[in-house]
Amino acid sequence: MASLDDGELLDASSDQTTPPGPGPELELPEDPAEAVPVLLAALTVTQAEAAGYLEATQRVAAEFDNFRKRSARERDEIIDRASQRVIERLLPTLDSFAAALAYQPQTDAEENLLSGIADTHRLLMEALAVDGFAAIDANGVPFDPAVHEAVTGPTGEGEGEPIVREMRRGYTLRGRVVRAALVAVEHA
Repeated sequence: MASLDDGELLDASSDQTTPPGPGPELELPEDPAEAVPVLLAALTVTQAEAAGYLEATQRVAAEFDNFRKRSARERDEIIDRASQRVIERLLPTLDSFAAALAYQPQTDAEENLLSGIADTHRLLMEALAVDGFAAIDANGVPFDPAVHEAVTGPTGEGEGEPIVREMRRGYTLRGRVVRAALVAVEHA
């Protein structure tokens, strides 16, 4: 580099000009040996500024990533609460299906009607299962106070006692109990 002229660096091997880098204009001494320490000092300052900008950019990127994750969690929680409200509104309908399916048909027409009701119930349960909705198993399993509510027999300390009858179906949504199953527990 030959000289510094009006803020441009001149390349000795060609007549092309290169614009100066960011920052204040440098006043270089005529002697190249004296210019090296000035350039090294400017380089050190520029590197420190670049490191500061990099750190700030990384901090902003990390804060944005945390914001994105927090927003996704909050969105999922809102969706879960909305889904649970819809499910809670459907519980009486599911109870009506259970009552209809418990009916013992007397005629072929009743058998056909009950078959249609069973198919509709199955389709509804399959559609809800896609979003994590499931019935709580209560027939022939030990009493679990986390998912069962005993209406006869032990009412809290009977964990592990056999359930003799399900009185109302319970349900979970994504592993959380929406409604506990009402059960009769065998007396010990």
